[in-house]
Amino acid sequence: MVKQGKKIVAAETKGVKKILITQPKPESPKSPYFELARKHSVEMDFMPFIQLDPISSKEFRKQKIDIAAFSAVIFMSKNAIDHFFRVCEEMKHNVSQETKYFCTSESVALYLQKFILYRKRKVFFSIDGTNKGLFYVINKHKENEKFIYPCSENQQDNEIVAWLKDHACEYVTPYMYRTISCDLKSRLSSHDFDVICFFTPSGVKSLLENFPTFKQNGTLIGAFGGNTSKAVEDAGLNLHIKAPEPQVPSMVAALEKFLSERTKSK
Repeated sequence: MVKQGKKIVAAETKGVKKILITQPKPESPKSPYFELARKHSVEMDFMPFIQLDPISSKEFRKQKIDIAAFSAVIFMSKNAIDHFFRVCEEMKHNVSQETKYFCTSESVALYLQKFILYRKRKVFFSIDGTNKGLFYVINKHKENEKFIYPCSENQQDNEIVAWLKDHACEYVTPYMYRTISCDLKSRLSSHDFDVICFFTPSGVKSLLENFPTFKQNGTLIGAFGGNTSKAVEDAGLNLHIKAPEPQVPSMVAALEKFLSERTKSK
């Protein structure tokens, strides 16, 4: 890493050697992250910045929400899908086969196959991974729907809630898990990363909670999802790698494009 100012430009022309992915290490040796690391001769480390604590069915019942009363579910992450179906199972609630699902991206939508018989007529997703894209598909199918938007107790997406309210949608926002920042101080003290990739606003929050005086100092930042990108920028950090976008639907694709362009510019 180098100092801020004019030297940042020089730092960004050097080869990237270490990349930190703020998620658990993939279990499969065939993960595209490992292939990317081999192709570009970079060191790829994995370290979750957050952990999710489940809300028990007993605690969920205190919110007095009848899941069966809602015909559509909004999912912003795979974690939200996991916890929604976990709570349903704990409560012995069988989700109707007619339930519609609205997802922030295609990868999140495809993850539903773990829990339901995937049918395109009832699963919809944002083409570009943005909230605007999600609102577009919800608006096309919102007639007579009642929405349940499961999320973290301490991180509800105000933009989505505001849109539902502004468009006179009937909705509830139950929390089904809590997002907790991990202790990163001891694990990051001996590391020096050229790139840090975030996947949730909570990951950005965790970094700043662990290191309140964090300065970017030439570290390149990647973000997946519009909300994560906004969190990076709201934190006063410079964003260099952004996904999903039309040509880069995943963080792996965004890193591939970024690293390839740097190689060509040498």
